[in-house]
Amino acid sequence: MNIPFPAPSSARRRPLAHRTVTLAHGGGGSAMRDLIDDVFLSAFASEGRAAPEDQARFDLAALMAHGDRLAFTTDGFVVDPLFFPGGDIGKLAVCGTVNDLAVGGAKPVALSCAVIIEEGLPVDTLRRVARSMAETARAAGVAIATGDTKVVARGACDKLFITTTGIGVVRAGLDVGIGKARPGDVVLVNGLLGDHGAAILNARGDLALDTEIASDCAPLNGLIETLTAAAPGIRMMRDATRGGIAAVVNELAEASAVGIRLDELSLPMRPEVMGFCEILGLDPLYLANEGKILAVVPAEEADAALAALRAHPLGQDARAIGEITSERPGRVVMRTRFGGERIVDMLVGDQLPRIC
Repeated sequence: MNIPFPAPSSARRRPLAHRTVTLAHGGGGSAMRDLIDDVFLSAFASEGRAAPEDQARFDLAALMAHGDRLAFTTDGFVVDPLFFPGGDIGKLAVCGTVNDLAVGGAKPVALSCAVIIEEGLPVDTLRRVARSMAETARAAGVAIATGDTKVVARGACDKLFITTTGIGVVRAGLDVGIGKARPGDVVLVNGLLGDHGAAILNARGDLALDTEIASDCAPLNGLIETLTAAAPGIRMMRDATRGGIAAVVNELAEASAVGIRLDELSLPMRPEVMGFCEILGLDPLYLANEGKILAVVPAEEADAALAALRAHPLGQDARAIGEITSERPGRVVMRTRFGGERIVDMLVGDQLPRIC
């Protein structure tokens, strides 16, 4: 469904007088209006035109044509640096919210975008982020339908914070959840693990590594539609962001009261990330991802699910990485490459500085 974002008014729009954001741009006057017109409305406006209201409005009948339940999620993004190989904070904000909706079985429909801008941020940086958000939203097939802008004094935030909220519609008959795994089910991932966490840490430049690792940041709603069509009995899906795969499998084991056995040799990981982790003494299971899902499917649907994932551009390296068991409910165990076993536990904090 088309949800028009209000187009900028040509009568009101004029060139910005500043190259950097000032406190006046958050004051509610003409400077703020000019910033919003120049940066956000020009990037997000759809082909339709709408009056500049304080909310986006939806046709309920059009929403319900996609399913019988509304999904709703929100997330904040504070990544440093703002731009990194494979993405930026704008792309990350759209993908993160789209993926949170999609793993619940929802068709993402629309997003809101709230930005907190530090005084002194270059306006060109803000334009670049807004364009990236718009391009990513178009690729995901969602509208950025409403938003808010705040400017704070220098030092009150780190350059730019973004909060995106999304709504979607869950297809009738699809019922997935973190507590639905059953013994005998198969655990799948759609590709290489740990790329985003390694990319962000490497992009900060503290390590001076020659190898460039790109983030896997991507909207996964198309991939998930393909997966759920191939495996209609799918039990659960979750995007493995902060805390990585390890956090997801631990939440799954606890919520479903099952054991999980992973196979280290089956984990898809690029050699650069494995080497990166060895240098720093990190466990790649805990590295963040922004384009990877963990899915649990019944054993009889595992082959069809893997084939569907591998046929999609974002799932070419999909693997079965483990199984659900009745042993040791609530516990995750991994068979190591040396033939032993180790417990995969939930970290108390984070093995890295905060990255998203």
